[in-house]
This record gives sequence, C-alpha cells and structure tokens, in this order.
Amino acid sequence: MARVIWKGAVSFGLVHIPVSLLPATNRGGVDFDWLDRRSMDPVGYKRINKTTGKEISSENIVRGVQYEKHRYVVLEDEEIRAAYPEATQTVDIVSFVDSRDIPPMFIDTPYYLAPERRGEKVYALLREALRKTGRAGLARVVLHSRQRLAVLLPVGPALVLNTLRWAAEVRGIDEIGLKAETLEASVAKKELDMATQLIEGMSEDWAPEQYSDSFEARIMQLVERKARAGKLETVESGRVEKEGGGGADVIDLAELLKRSLAGKGKPAAAKTPARTKEGETRSRRSTRRKAG
Repeated sequence: MARVIWKGAVSFGLVHIPVSLLPATNRGGVDFDWLDRRSMDPVGYKRINKTTGKEISSENIVRGVQYEKHRYVVLEDEEIRAAYPEATQTVDIVSFVDSRDIPPMFIDTPYYLAPERRGEKVYALLREALRKTGRAGLARVVLHSRQRLAVLLPVGPALVLNTLRWAAEVRGIDEIGLKAETLEASVAKKELDMATQLIEGMSEDWAPEQYSDSFEARIMQLVERKARAGKLETVESGRVEKEGGGGADVIDLAELLKRSLAGKGKPAAAKTPARTKEGETRSRRSTRRKAG
C-alpha cells in the first residue's frame, strides 16, 4: 500500500469530503549511493566555500537570493518560515473548468484521493458529477509547505488530484522560436493521407505496462548476478521517516448542497491546523538546495 501523505478534506461550496492523499506514482530509476572504496563507508556532501575551497560549518551558512549580478539579499530562517503558506490540509476547489482545456505542459504530479469513513457517498457523488459534466475541479492545496494549483479529475472509480505548474513556470510557445517555414507550411493532401494511414496502422490500445526502463532493468540484473556471486559489501546506514495526519468529518450532504447553491458556491472558511515539524523540515531542505 502507498503511504498516506496526509488526511484532510476536499472542499467545494459548503461540502467537505474527508479524504486521504496518496502518491499515484513510484519514483523510477536506480539510486547510486556514494561509498568509500577503501572502507565501504557512506560518502556525504561537504559544504565548501567556493572561493577558499575550505569546508564550513552549518551555523555559518545563510541563505541568499540574487537581486543583481554579484549582489544578494540575505534572508534569515525566521523570515523564510514566515513566508511559507499555512498548511490547511484541504483541497479547496475554487472553480470547475473543462478538463480538455488544460494544456499538457501544466500537468505535474498525480496523487490519488481515497475517501475516509463517512465520506464514501459524497466522494462518489463528486466523481460522477465531474464525469457527467466533463469538468475538472480547479483547486488550491498546500503540499510539503508549498502552495500548489491542482486539478481534480475522475479516473475510473477514483478521484485523482494532479498538481499543476503555475502559469509563470510554463514557457510560451513563442519562446522556442518556430520559424515561418513551420508556422506557414502547407501540407499536401496526398502526404497528409499517407501520414494519417501510417498513424492508423501503428495505433493500439493504451497499455503502458508493456514498456519499461531498459537501463534500470540491466542495472538490476547486474546487481542480482553480483549479489548471487557473493559480491556484497556491508554499509552501516539508516533512515527514519515519520508520518502525520489529521481527520475530517462530513455532515448532511443534501443540506450542504442546498446551502451551497443558495450561496452560489461560496466556500466556507477552512480551518488551519498547525504546521507539522516534518513539513517544515522538508521545506527547509528544499529551500537550501535551491539556494545552494
């Protein structure tokens, strides 16, 4: 089973659907850890002053944002923490859009939403309503101390929350410099017919399981062969992960729908629980990597 990221609610109008948020993907690829060949000890990353080449301690590291060339504004940890969005653990739907209008460049990371106890009926209602209308719920959500734009879609029997990139993160097509030969190219009917025929001949049902990462497969086969041959090294290391979560209740659905329609879908104010230590730690690590 996938690990629950958090428990909260989907909110639209005055309706709250208690849900769990779970990752919809597995991280692919092969993880190569650095080891000392002489002792098989793990090798970490040193913090090096790029001018002097000397290692420096963490207490002497500050985070800065480049304002002009060679000129930085230094931000203290407290100032950075104050800028983080408050973790509401609520998928707050702000509007509904035609799912076909979302460009693929905006799609980022998918998550599954699973109903919590007493939320099954309203979960199914939202799923079927989205399917019937062809709409997607455009929402705001805070994940790992970062505010995200997201879209809520029905996929089979489930609801999927797909985070989106902000408009400022997506480059415009004009930036790739398409030439006039491409923009104004005329296509001969005969050539278009042949291309269409080729596409039709190569078409098949969507079956992603028949494709895999050949590099990862070869590396893991090599690892298996060397392990069976006794070529194993012992490395002392460990990792501890913590989980957190809250809960949400749902009240009479029909009454909430009536009140939402009467109020033209204006959402109720969401409660804001305290930030978790885990979320704050993750965001610090993320900011440190970007600043570095």
